[in-house]
Parts: sequence; C-alpha cells; structure tokens
Amino acid sequence: MAAATTTARQTHYRICPLCEACCGLEIQTEGPQVVAIRGAAQDVFSHGYLCPKGVSLKDLHEDPDRLRRPLIKNAAGVHVEASWDEAFDEIARRLPPLLQAHGRDAVALVIGNPSAHKVSLLSYFPRLVKALGTRNVFSASTLDQMPKQLSSGLMFGHWLSIPVPDIERCDWLLMLGANPMVSNGSLWTLPDYRGKAKAMRARGGRILVADPRRTETAAAADEHLPIRPGGDVFLLLGMVHTLFDEGLVKPGRLAEWTNGIEALRAAVAPYPPERLAAGCGLDAMTIRRLARELAAAPRAAVYGRLGTCTQRFGTLNSWLIDALNLLSGHLDRPGGAMFPKAAAFAANTMGPPGVGRGIATGRKHSRVSGAPEVFGELPITLLAEEIETPGEGQVRALIALAANPVLSAPNGPRIARALDGLDFMLSLDIYLNETSRHADVILPGLSPLEDLHYDVAFPQLSHRNHARFSGPVFDKPAGMPEEWETLLRLSALLEGRDDWRGDMRALDDAAIAADVRRFAGEQAEAVLAALAPLRGPERLVDLALRSGPYGDGFGRSPQGLTLAKIQAAPGGIDLGPLQPRIPELLRTPSGRIELAPPALLADLPAVDLALARPPAELLLIGRRDTRSGNSWMHNLPVLAKGPERCTLLVHPDDAASRGLADGGRARLSTERGSLLARVAVSAEMSRGVVCLPHGWGHDLPGSRLALAAERPGVNLNALLDDGARDPLSGNAVLSGVAVRLEAAA
Repeated sequence: MAAATTTARQTHYRICPLCEACCGLEIQTEGPQVVAIRGAAQDVFSHGYLCPKGVSLKDLHEDPDRLRRPLIKNAAGVHVEASWDEAFDEIARRLPPLLQAHGRDAVALVIGNPSAHKVSLLSYFPRLVKALGTRNVFSASTLDQMPKQLSSGLMFGHWLSIPVPDIERCDWLLMLGANPMVSNGSLWTLPDYRGKAKAMRARGGRILVADPRRTETAAAADEHLPIRPGGDVFLLLGMVHTLFDEGLVKPGRLAEWTNGIEALRAAVAPYPPERLAAGCGLDAMTIRRLARELAAAPRAAVYGRLGTCTQRFGTLNSWLIDALNLLSGHLDRPGGAMFPKAAAFAANTMGPPGVGRGIATGRKHSRVSGAPEVFGELPITLLAEEIETPGEGQVRALIALAANPVLSAPNGPRIARALDGLDFMLSLDIYLNETSRHADVILPGLSPLEDLHYDVAFPQLSHRNHARFSGPVFDKPAGMPEEWETLLRLSALLEGRDDWRGDMRALDDAAIAADVRRFAGEQAEAVLAALAPLRGPERLVDLALRSGPYGDGFGRSPQGLTLAKIQAAPGGIDLGPLQPRIPELLRTPSGRIELAPPALLADLPAVDLALARPPAELLLIGRRDTRSGNSWMHNLPVLAKGPERCTLLVHPDDAASRGLADGGRARLSTERGSLLARVAVSAEMSRGVVCLPHGWGHDLPGSRLALAAERPGVNLNALLDDGARDPLSGNAVLSGVAVRLEAAA
C-alpha cells in the first residue's frame, strides 16, 4: 500500500530494519500516526513472528531526540539547526581544502552496522568510498564478523559465501559463542529461532551450545558445554584431530572439489584433545564425543558466531567450523551447513560459475601499525592512532556514517579524545550521540518508516531463499533529501565536480548508465530503457533482481523476477529451501574448496603459545539482550522499559569470595582503567567468568539521548585494549579479557 496520506486507518507491509532477522511487519496508521505494529502473517520468511524491536519502530519514528534537520557546531561548540544548503556549504568550505592540502588519506571513513539495514546507504556507500579514494576505511565489521568473512573468502572464494545451518532439516546442531534465542541469528538470518529449535527437538534432533554462560539458547538446548572464554580454538582443533585420528573423515562428493585435506591432517596432528582439554575447559572425552556425534548424525551442522569471532583466534575458529562441517560430510548437504542463493546482489551468483579471482588482503596497510587491509578495510581499533600520530598521511578529517565507535569500539575514551583533535568531522546520523557530538556537521537520515527497503546482505545469509521489498509507510518530510541523494551529493563534492549542487537524479542517471554499459555491452540501451521509470535504490534493486539467478533477464525468462513482481506480492516471494551449490558457488582460482589456506596454517603455532600461558583468574565476556541491539535503541521507551540491563553477571562463588551482593556495586578493572557496575549474582555464569553487555555508557556530555541518559549504564569497551586483535582479520578482541573484580567502597 502507498505511503499514508489520509486520516483513515491504513495497513502497510514493512521489513523490520532493526536486526538480522528482517521480519515482516504489518503497520497500521491513522494519518501521520502509527497505531499498531504486529508481525505480518503473510510474510513468506518470518510468517508473523515479531520481537520487541519491531514494535519499537513507532518509538523510533516519533522520538523527539531523532534528528530531522542538519546540525552545525557553532563557535561556542554548540550544535544548532541549519538548512541543508547551509550544511553543505559548511562541508564545501572546510573539507575540500583539507584534501587539497594533505591528500586523500587525510580523510577517514567509518561506517556502522545500521547501514546494512538501509538499502540507500549500503548501495551508495561504495560510490562515496570511490569518490574519496582514501585507504582509511573502517567499519563495525572488525568488531563483529570479519574473521568469518575472511575464512569464507579464503576457502570458497568470496567474503559472503558463508554457510548457514539448514535448521529445518537438521538432526544435530552444535553452536559456539551464539545466542540466536536472543539475536534470531547472526550471519544466519533466522526469524523465530525459538520456534524452529522447538520443532527440531520435537522431531528428535539435538541442540548443543558451547558458551561460558548458560545463555537463553543454552538453557533451552539439550546440552550446555561451559567452555572457557577464548577456548573455542582448542575445542575445534581437538574435534578436527579426532575426525582424522578415529577415521571419521567422510567428505563425500566434496572430496573431488576440495584441496588440502591431507595438509590439514598434518597440521592438526599435534593437537589431540588430551593436550587441549585444559585450554577449553572441557575434558578430552567430551571433545572426542562431540566429534563422533557430528560424524554419526545423518544431518548435522556446527555454527559459531560473535563469541568465536571476537577473540585472538577468530579466523582460525571460523575456518575450523567449516572444516568440521566439510570433513564430517555435512557441508552443502540438506540438513547440514548450506549456502543461500540470494535473488540479488550476491557475488557468488555472478560471472562464470565455479571459478573466480578469489580474495586478496594486504593491498594497502595502515600508516602507523602497518596492519593489512581486509575486505578493503583497516581495523577500527586503529582509528585513534591514525588521528593522533603526526606525519604524512595523518588523518585530519572523518566522515562517520551511522557509526558510534566511542561506545562500540575498544578504548572509547581514546577515540573520543582523538575525535576532538580533528580539523573537521562530518556525521551522517539520526542522533546526536556519543560519537556524532564531536562532529562539526551532522546530516540526518530518514526514519525507516519514511524509506523504502530491500535487504541487500541478509538474503545471502538466510536459512531459506526469498525476495521481499517494502515501500515507505509515510512520505518523507518536505525538503528532506533521500539518503542516496545525500551520499551522491557528497561524492560529487569530494570528486571536485562542479555539479555537486545540481540535480542528483541526473547525476544518478549518468552513473547507472556507465555501470550498465560496462556489463551489458550491446544490450545496454535496452536495459536502461527497461529500468528508466525507476530512480535511486529502486533502479539498482530492479537491475540486480532481473540480472540475478531467478531474474527475468530483461525478457529472456519472462517468468523470472522483477522488482514489480515482488512489489505485487505482499509478504514477498518464497524461493524455496537451500539447495547444494558446490561447485557453482565457488569463486576460488582453482575452482575448488581450499581447506588448508597457508595463512591460516601459519597461525597455528600461536595456539601452542596460548596453551603455554597460565590461565587468568577471572575473564570477561559480553552479552546481548533482545531489547538491546545498537546503542541508540536504549533511547526507545518500549525497549528501555523493564529491569536494568547493563548489569555485571557474576557466579555466586565468585561473588561470595569478593564480598559482592546481588544489586550492589563492584569495581571492574583492567590495565586500561576501571568502572563501577551493578552486580547481578547469577548461576548461569561459569566460575571465573563475568559478563557485561556492550554499547552502554550514555552519560557523556554533548549527546542528546534523554531517555538513555536516565539509565546510562557503563561502557565496557572503555576497559578493552585497542591493541588486541586477531592479526589475520584485524578483528578486535572483545571477549575472554582478563579482569580484576572487587567490592566497591
């Protein structure tokens, strides 16, 4: 249905943009007001499921703190409202001279994960990167998922060729460092995990969860394995060793498509479970039993998520998980770990099937630490040092797009101090938050209810293939540009074009025409004519769908997908369960799975060093809450209500030995500093492990998050070392950190 324009009650279909589950919503409006939000029963993917985040879209749309006009920081350091022309005039006055004086690398880009839920931002950000031409590109991926993307790229040839559990046909599922009961999947788009897990167990399936905390997912599983924080690599190596040692390796048809099985056998020979048990906190017999059960199950999968990535061996963990699935015969098989086939934008559906260029890393390096780029990015933990360190190439300006690294990245206070030292900072954000408060200019975006949406990334990670589109619920405010137009204008300005003040739609037409002519050749004009009625992201989506694996090929397959067909199908189009995709999915130069990438084998000696270190007395891990995703969600009433969520979970024995009481305060310390946190004594914690959520600390001056500031919580990341990272992927170490804990005075 079209955007709300009358006072009569109207019903709109919408894809939720607030987490990776991407549930379909049914939104009822009366005039400019949202009067009800519920799960869309007709949605082909989520089937009416809804979590509290979906309901909070009303709060987000109506939040008085959400920015609706640009802000410019005046001479007194106060942000004041400005017109769009005034904001861009200020950018034009200050940013191009910095580029001219100091070069392209003097400006850094930071993009946060909310952009993954905005088709305008995700599809037009690459144009901004190209226009700026800096090596200093950072994102939230190196706080979250880069190890999995790197291992997938090395093994299968592309960063987003990530296998996911086929849960609806699975019999045995081992999860490490994942809590889909709360997240509804991560790098595994999975609405209503709870319902699917219940159905799996009802048909006789088993679910096992390895986690230092008895999470919501672990509590509902058949078995909880209280692994030691950071011990995943020892468990996984021990399981791979067992498969080889006990003759359980059976890759099946993938044997002919796999390089490196014997190289992997030799590499894991020094790591029997008996040697690794102490490191992971699970006995050798348990490690061997898990490997045997995996091999014996008719349909099984191993899945690891955030907890496996945010540690020193994140890339090794990610690799070993897929190695286990392959060696046990459960990779690319129904009921095992399978590869989605997205309708649009997936590189592993484009070009010649079964072979490609693979991936490359280290094409550029950071100026100060010399860290290699991975997937075109540098580790976000290096942002502060690139700003602080004088010399050629010093970062003097920053463009931040939907990012809040002051709260989300390690050593946030250092990042805040570094931002204060910039010559210029531009934020594209809907809030004046802990990071954007440092900006000289803030350009707001649209409310999600004022914007159309097609998920670009998440169908590439979904448990079932589908295609869905949702239009805006409300018309955008008069005079407010669409976000793709803002990015195009900024790109033109950075390129030094004279037409950056002109019609962005004409600029977009020229850019799309150039893209189409490069890939369509003689058919380019016909393709452009077919796309002509559309503009902006809609045109990009139609192009991607029609040229994708299910598309109409611009008339060659008349029954195929187009954007118009998806728009005409309320709730989207179901494209069926996951199907085997190897070898066509592969984009490695060899056309085979690379099971033993040299860079990963070369990191194994570091495992021996880790085994030799004495264990820390107390280790810190993070956690996620259903009502708490990105930090700005703490400002939404429906999510902020209820019990205090920024609490430190402590095992009863650890609390008693330190004189801590439930509800009291404790001092948590590292070499970086200390903070006072409210204690929640909890038997769900393993002894020697404490747990505090990320993304809190809403008590910094200059931000405007009034509701969040009432219960600000504490910033866990202020305690973390920004020099600690997985050297292969550059991912920050956020978990398994040694801490001290004592009662507060």
